[in-house]
Amino acid sequence: MFIDTHTHLYVDAFDVDRDDVIKECLSNSIDKLLLPNIDVDSISSLLALSKAYPKICYPMMGLHPCSVDSNYEKELETIKNTLDQGNFIAVGEIGIDLYWDKSTLHFQEESFAIQIAWAKEKKLPIVIHARESYDEIFKIIDKLNDDNLCGIFHCFTGNHKQAEQIINYGNFKLGIGGVATFKNGGLDNTLKGIPMEHIVLETDAPYLSPVPFRGKRNKSPYLIYIAEKLSEIYGCKINEIANQTTKNALEIFKLD
Repeated sequence: MFIDTHTHLYVDAFDVDRDDVIKECLSNSIDKLLLPNIDVDSISSLLALSKAYPKICYPMMGLHPCSVDSNYEKELETIKNTLDQGNFIAVGEIGIDLYWDKSTLHFQEESFAIQIAWAKEKKLPIVIHARESYDEIFKIIDKLNDDNLCGIFHCFTGNHKQAEQIINYGNFKLGIGGVATFKNGGLDNTLKGIPMEHIVLETDAPYLSPVPFRGKRNKSPYLIYIAEKLSEIYGCKINEIANQTTKNALEIFKLD
């Protein structure tokens, strides 16, 4: 069994074939799809998909850093009300993104810290979006990390030193997706020094398709290509990748 720990299957890109994508997942032993929220506007479609496919699609609730601006406090109020009313497996997708807009850094930092506090209060994992922002995120985690904090560094593309820092926090895993298959991505070399118990699989669909679909719409069934690449990197059979990464995901997200 595989788990896609990060897929946006509820977005418009899947309106034409969402049910078919889920059938394809199940036929490829991808039995669980974990759905991070984006913003206030995505809540209704996220919840609708989770309701339509219980025990397959599991919702998270959070405010994506690229959706954070000067109005973030009002957005967070809606996000928090939804989180309080629902049965969510994590607070996510949250974090800091300095690729698109550095001017909102302060707002992003505040939003990130607030949502970490929610997760600790509710004993939920967090799913962290980190793009050109590892140092800024580490500063916040350094202050707030304790036994009540755990989660995933989604779409990990950092170096070995950054991976070690994440692992040393004690309760975090690295989310590994399509970038691991990129010829010059460098992630394959980093992963050779990272024990398999520290990683989970993800697609980030519809983004970041693995080779041989790079540049096209990503979808959760392509998780198999990521797993195949990891079996090559770790020099093991693909079922070992499935077993270990599924075990890791079940532990972090406390899934049945």
